Amino acid sequence: MEGSNRICPAGICLTANKAFRPHRSLRNQLEPAAVSVSNNIADGFERGTTNDLLTFLYIARGSCGEARSMLCLLDVLAAFTDLKSEISDLRSRAESISRQLRAWANSLQNSDIRGQRYLTEKARRPARIAKEREEFIAELWRVQNESIARSAKTARDDTE
Repeated sequence: MEGSNRICPAGICLTANKAFRPHRSLRNQLEPAAVSVSNNIADGFERGTTNDLLTFLYIARGSCGEARSMLCLLDVLAAFTDLKSEISDLRSRAESISRQLRAWANSLQNSDIRGQRYLTEKARRPARIAKEREEFIAELWRVQNESIARSAKTARDDTE
């Protein structure tokens, strides 16, 4: 396949193939859909709220579905017969990505996380206190274990 030695987003190297030359409209539909998946994830994440991220995860899933639909079309067009393997691989990857996006959305919907934008000092304080408490307890365990080891060594030295 032409362009297969390049590192590029899924679907873009495929569209560099000469089979797409007479089918520019198909290329012009597939490329933006493929790129839109990661762009929407980035956009939603950068907004800083869980609700915005969820919205953009669903938009990304929509773009993934659009790319998958285009790949299904390519799979039945005679002009793309030589690309069946690449098309099949990209369809499988798009299905996997769609499932992963859905799982991520599910986990966020069932979470109390509101997003980084809402992390005020008041919201951060309990987490910081919990971390400090865990560190303090770990230090107590370390000191206690050192004390036990010293006592054991002293007892051994006294018996010798």
